[in-house]
Amino acid sequence: MKIYTRTGDAGQTGVIGGRVDKDDDRVEAYGTTDELNCHVGQAISFMDPAVYPDLLPDLQQIQHEIFDCGSDLALLKPELRPYKVTAEMVDALEVWIDQYDKETPDITRFILPGGGTVSSTLHICRTVCRRAERRVVTLARTQEINPEVRRYLNRLSDLFFTIARTANHREGIEDVTYIRSAEVFRRKL
Repeated sequence: MKIYTRTGDAGQTGVIGGRVDKDDDRVEAYGTTDELNCHVGQAISFMDPAVYPDLLPDLQQIQHEIFDCGSDLALLKPELRPYKVTAEMVDALEVWIDQYDKETPDITRFILPGGGTVSSTLHICRTVCRRAERRVVTLARTQEINPEVRRYLNRLSDLFFTIARTANHREGIEDVTYIRSAEVFRRKL
């Protein structure tokens, strides 16, 4: 199989059920999930299996689920096949958020992105995930989407925040709080 097809040379690309312009909101949405998946792969590559024996398989599963998000977003005609992203996948993210959050100290102020390499990379994942969510919101204004993808991405960004803090904690690195912040959190996130 050849990698290049030349079918996109005129500025259009194939989606499930047709062709659209390469700058279509649908392509922007699933393209951003693809970018997110690359950052997750990079985060995985920085993780020591001895420090992250639980988180590595979770992130690998998330990579498959992000691909599912992209697949659902590439579906131009929903009647062609069932959606892949489900409410159960969102529920599973909430379980992981609660599980990993138990490892981290309480916070009262906003946290600056950073710390160790793993944490910093997971914060990049969080922000790209938020951008993907915004692209999905834009797409949903004019076209039909699987609403579970939007919910999944919203919860996934919360998970990235939590595991970025978990990474710093496991590596013995303190989170850096935003010094101009008042105490805004009264309980653990």
